[in-house]
Amino acid sequence: MKLNLTDIQIDRIIEMAWEDRTPFEAITYQFALAEKEVIGLMRKELKRSSFNLWRARVNSGVSQKHLFKRNSEIDRFKCTRQRTISGNKISKR
Repeated sequence: MKLNLTDIQIDRIIEMAWEDRTPFEAITYQFALAEKEVIGLMRKELKRSSFNLWRARVNSGVSQKHLFKRNSEIDRFKCTRQRTISGNKISKR
């Protein structure tokens, strides 16, 4: 798995992966990484204990990383104010 990602992109992917309400589909949409690639990236970038903690959290009932675990009323994976691919910044008002 050879990914051509900048340090900033890797940091953002890790941040999104740690967020409970950001599904893997959002990471795939923004960075074209499948769930297995995100797991591999997390395994490579995190300490073993941090990776194990993250995996346990993703597979727990708390996390909504998988769409089938999400509330059916939520039909989007990004904030309504967030532009498609903008570094996840809210536009200036």
